Amino acid sequence: MPRQTDNRLLELSRWCADELNLVAGHPIQKNLEAVSGDASYRRYFRAHSDEPAQMSDAKTWIAVDAPPEHEDCRPFVAIANSWQRQGLRTPGVLSVDYGRGYMLLEDFGNEVLQFSLDDKTVSHFYDKALADLRLLQQTRIPDEYPLPAYDSAMLRREMELFPEWCLKQLLGMTIGQPEQALLDALSEHLVVSALEQPQVPVHRDYHSRNLMVLPEGLGIIDFQGAVLGPATYDLASLLRDCYIDWPQTQVYQWLDDFRARSDVLSGYDAATVRRWFDWIGAQRHIKVLGIFARLWLRDGKPDYLKDVPRVFAYLLWVCDHYPVLAGQADWLRSEVQPRLAQQTWWQDYRLTDE
Repeated sequence: MPRQTDNRLLELSRWCADELNLVAGHPIQKNLEAVSGDASYRRYFRAHSDEPAQMSDAKTWIAVDAPPEHEDCRPFVAIANSWQRQGLRTPGVLSVDYGRGYMLLEDFGNEVLQFSLDDKTVSHFYDKALADLRLLQQTRIPDEYPLPAYDSAMLRREMELFPEWCLKQLLGMTIGQPEQALLDALSEHLVVSALEQPQVPVHRDYHSRNLMVLPEGLGIIDFQGAVLGPATYDLASLLRDCYIDWPQTQVYQWLDDFRARSDVLSGYDAATVRRWFDWIGAQRHIKVLGIFARLWLRDGKPDYLKDVPRVFAYLLWVCDHYPVLAGQADWLRSEVQPRLAQQTWWQDYRLTDE
């Protein structure tokens, strides 16, 4: 491990000890416990109280290492505090050092929603997640951090990750004029659809790995990338989750129920909202295919590759169900999928209707 990383962890441990004594009056154990990393430069550690359990009502906390040359803690803190005041369950921020990129947070535990989901529990948990999402879409923008607009430039920039990292670098494909024309037409359709939707606060990664099961409901994490964007984006993140999927008939039922109960979407007909949902999901999955390839090729993180078949299946599903995207569907199936199938980690994956 590089010496600089060791030094940051040592400094973080010392900072946590000082801050917890200052803000909570708790000594902590010497070593921080690694919890996880994510698809960024942030790292997460658990700090344990050094007091006997019976003397402490809060025995653990989460320490975050967010190197300031790569990450900015300000959006996380502003959004966490704002959403919590407005009724959403985000981690309490005990202390933050913006200059060094350290945060000390309330610990939501280890029960990630993804691993609590099955055919018997999904309706219960998704009812909660969708209710929280309706509230999230109604939240006021934090005064100290105006959410960036999820505008045309950002939407297009995200989709450019797919040809660069997935097609060219992972699969070794050459993007000629015909292929570029297909990609450009697809991008144009998806951007126009995104921008014609009501624009609301968007978490931007509202899925089963960023929702925590708590005694009082669901906790929301990893929201520092929130933007002001399309009203169906977080729906697509949750209902067409990159890490778990459900029969598409059920997905559309959840979508229709959400639309009917939503102050934002209830004034639009079901077909329009379904197209918005499908197409913003395609935009997201195009981006994710690029990101997952980049995480492997640039960052040496192979774990995300096993989810590429599901993400690609989502993209194909949408292109197959809209005649205007038939050319893209044919190209994905005839040119891209065979090259994906040559990868050692690839597995054929199909979504189901029922």
